[in-house]
Amino acid sequence: MEFVIPAYVERVIERLEANGFSAYIVGGSVRDMLLGRTPSDYDVATDALPEEIEEVFKDYKTIEVGKKFGTVVVVQREGNIEVTTFRQDGEYVDGRRPEEVFFSKNLKDDVSRRDFTINSLAYNKNTGIIDYFDGVEDLKKKIIRTVGDPEKRFKEDYLRIIRAVRFATQLGFSIEENTFNACKLYSKYLSNISMERIQEEFFKIMLSEKPSIGIRLLKDIGALEVFLPELLDAVGFNQHNPHHEMDVFEHTMCVIDAVEPILHLRLAALFHDIGKPHTLTIDEKGVGHFYGHDKLGAQMAKDILKRLKASNDIIYKVSLLIDRHMTQHENLKEKGIKKLLAAMGEEEIFTLLKLQKADRLCSNRDANIDDLIEREEKIKKIIENKEPYSVKHLAINGDDLINLGFSQGRIIGEILNYLLKKVIENPELNEREKLIEIVKENFKTVNNDS
Repeated sequence: MEFVIPAYVERVIERLEANGFSAYIVGGSVRDMLLGRTPSDYDVATDALPEEIEEVFKDYKTIEVGKKFGTVVVVQREGNIEVTTFRQDGEYVDGRRPEEVFFSKNLKDDVSRRDFTINSLAYNKNTGIIDYFDGVEDLKKKIIRTVGDPEKRFKEDYLRIIRAVRFATQLGFSIEENTFNACKLYSKYLSNISMERIQEEFFKIMLSEKPSIGIRLLKDIGALEVFLPELLDAVGFNQHNPHHEMDVFEHTMCVIDAVEPILHLRLAALFHDIGKPHTLTIDEKGVGHFYGHDKLGAQMAKDILKRLKASNDIIYKVSLLIDRHMTQHENLKEKGIKKLLAAMGEEEIFTLLKLQKADRLCSNRDANIDDLIEREEKIKKIIENKEPYSVKHLAINGDDLINLGFSQGRIIGEILNYLLKKVIENPELNEREKLIEIVKENFKTVNNDS
């Protein structure tokens, strides 16, 4: 089999071969090509030592990203290529990285240290595919299997357990039985892995086409107990409500698959009902209610995402979506819609609607979202018509009020909010002179008070 390789990648391989070295495209890029996908990047492995790589590409800009581990980046206009010397790993003592790395002249040594068979493939156009561990067959069978003994592979780096789940989720593969059993056996040791590394793999799972596959696998192997135990309370949790046909966990799995692969939206979908198991009350008719689960869920999501070392931007957006997701059930008039729009902003208001639509559609088979579609159209018109819904849209600002004689402080905000309320009720009032007149009629300056 011969692949179409970008010229800038072939250039690196051909230059190494012209200087007497062997060179291959390795790992995920070969896997992706076999699956008919275009790789996001290409890694090259070679028997050239780091110093020899630099000498071969002395007329190129090179970057020593991990020279002690054998990696030199060759910079080209079309894209950068990581070129790494064949290597063998020394002993792993911390469940994360080898104590030493030994350079090798043998390609098999290099691919033997890789995590899964489907990532142990090598290719160049002269030799074709080199497959020492039946990775091609595993691709055909759609299974994730470790290179060699799975227990040994996972003890070397426990993060490989989540990587197995991630690849299974992204590719729609199953995890081979021995590999799966080793995942279950060693998942408790994920507590030894930094949250930053777990987060990176977990977020990739959440951005997969069907993230529920990964969440279910993480539950089944015991990984959720380690870094996301709050979600386990949702498993099998009966909502005791005729509007909800599924338990909280199954409903959540439906919602995360139904929303677009936008990270903060997917995370909000995952955590939007996480407060329900802690807020259940059952009325005299035996119907369950979850008053305040949105507020509690927003706080729980903040705590979870902080633990996962998520960015402040992600934490804010996720918690805001969860906090407001129950507004879908409120009969909002134009004033209420504008207030919600002011709280969410013009971009996130539509993200919220995406969450609400999925939440509704995953509640029961008779669910209807006509009211949410109607609300969406109203919001679009408000924005298109530039109707004011925030104090920043007022024809006057805080400086204008100070110039009228008001002191800096709380009074400025009170006046602006009062004016916004008036303008939302009657948009025609949003003119500078009219607003100044309203201020003079309803508020006294410090100077007037004296």
